[in-house]
Amino acid sequence: MLFFPLFALQHRGQESAGIAYRKGDRTVVYKDLGMVSSVLSRYLGETRRSTTGIGHVRYSTHGGNKVENVQPLHVVCNKGEITLAHNGNISNTAALKAMLFDEGSIFQTSSDTELLLHLISRSRASSFYEALVETLQMVEGAFSMVLTHGDTLVAVRDPYGFRPLYVGWKDDMTIVASETCALDILKVSDYRSVEPGEIIVVDHDGERSDFLPRQPQRRQCVFELIYFARPDSQVFDVSVHEARKQMGAALARADGPGTGDIVVPVPDSGTSAALGYADEAGLRFDFGLTRNHYAGRSFIMPTTSERELAVRMKLHPVREVIRGQRVVLVDDSLVRGTTARILVRLIKEAGAAEVHLRLSSPEIRWPCFFGIDIPTRTELISNHQTPDEIAALIGADSVRFLSLDMLRDSLAAPTDFCYACFSGRYPLEVPLTAEEIMADSRRERTGEAR
Repeated sequence: MLFFPLFALQHRGQESAGIAYRKGDRTVVYKDLGMVSSVLSRYLGETRRSTTGIGHVRYSTHGGNKVENVQPLHVVCNKGEITLAHNGNISNTAALKAMLFDEGSIFQTSSDTELLLHLISRSRASSFYEALVETLQMVEGAFSMVLTHGDTLVAVRDPYGFRPLYVGWKDDMTIVASETCALDILKVSDYRSVEPGEIIVVDHDGERSDFLPRQPQRRQCVFELIYFARPDSQVFDVSVHEARKQMGAALARADGPGTGDIVVPVPDSGTSAALGYADEAGLRFDFGLTRNHYAGRSFIMPTTSERELAVRMKLHPVREVIRGQRVVLVDDSLVRGTTARILVRLIKEAGAAEVHLRLSSPEIRWPCFFGIDIPTRTELISNHQTPDEIAALIGADSVRFLSLDMLRDSLAAPTDFCYACFSGRYPLEVPLTAEEIMADSRRERTGEAR
C-alpha cells in the first residue's frame, strides 16, 4: 500500500525514498538514497500489517542530496512519536532557523522540513495537534505534507495551495497522495483535493477536517501543469495531459501556418504539448526523438563532451522521421539552454532541414521558493538572451516561448495560479539576493517587462 503509490510518484523525486509505518506500539522507518525499486523492494517479500504509514520520494530543493535529508523524518519528543514527509519549501526558513539556533536547537539535517519538528517540540501547547496548528501558522511558503503521530495520520496543505494534495477512500482506508496517479494504482476512485489550508486528521475514531486561516486567493504552482506532474494525473482538479495540449495549441496559434513540416516532442514532458501543437497546426506528429528510460534523471557533467554524452544516453534522433524535414521541436521549458543546444545539433546532424524550438511555457526568469528547483537568475538563459539570440546560441532556426497571457488563456481558472518564476511577482515575501533585486531594477530601467 506504500510501495506502489510511491513507485507511481517516482517522477516527483529520484534522489531518495523512504517509508514509516506503525508496528505495534512503535514506528518503523526505512529510507535510503536511491529509487523506490532499489530502496523499498525488500518490503514486497513478506506481509507487514499496520494501521498507519507514510512514504516519500525526494528531489532536493532545500538541503542537499544527503542521507540525513531523506524523508520521512522521525523524532520522539515531548509531543510523542512523530514522522513527517513534506513537499514544498518553507520560504521563511532562514529567520526561523536563526531563532531556533539561538535558542539552542541542534539540527541533524540541512532540510527545511526539520524546522517543523523543532517548532512542534518547542511549542508550549498542551497537545500535539495544538502544537502543529501553532507551528503551521509560523511557517510561510509551500507545504503539502503528511504526518503520523502514534497511530494517527495527519495531512496538511498550505493556505495558498502551492503544491497539489489529494485524499481518497477505499475499503475503510484513507489514502493521501500528491497526484491522482498514486491513487489510481490502488484503484481508488472516490477522492477529492485537500483544500488549501485544510488539516485532515484520521485516527481510530474516524476522519475530521479543520482549517488554517484562509488566504483570499489560491496560488497553485503552474509549473506542476507545465512539467512536474505526470500527464495521466490530475493536479489542482485539472487533467495534466489536457492542460498541456491546450498550451501546445496556443503555441501553434501564435506561430501561424508555415513554420514546419513535422512536430516532434522532447519526450516525455513535451509530448502532450506537441500533440496539441500538431492538432492545432494541422501538421504531422511523430516521435523523432527516442528516450532511453533507463538513463534516469538528467545530470550535469563537468566537460562539454561528457554533457553531450549524457544527453545522447537519454535522447537519440530517429533519422528516418526527421531527415529532410522542417522540424518543430516542442519542449516544456528552457532553463540554461545546455540540453537544447545538444538536441538541436543532434537533430540537424540526423538530417533535419530546419529546427524550430517551441517552449510550452513563458521564459523562466526568476527562481522558485515554493518547491521547484529553478536556479538563480544568473543561470537562467532568458535573463541574458532574447529568443532570437538563444536561437543563434543553440543553433536553432528559431526559438519561441508561450507568452504569459497565452498561458493564462490556456487555463480554466488562471487567477488560481502562481506565475512568479516567469513574472517575478511573488505571492508573499521571499529571500531574493541583492544581485537578483538589482537585476530586476536594471530590467525596469531598460524598459523590459517583468
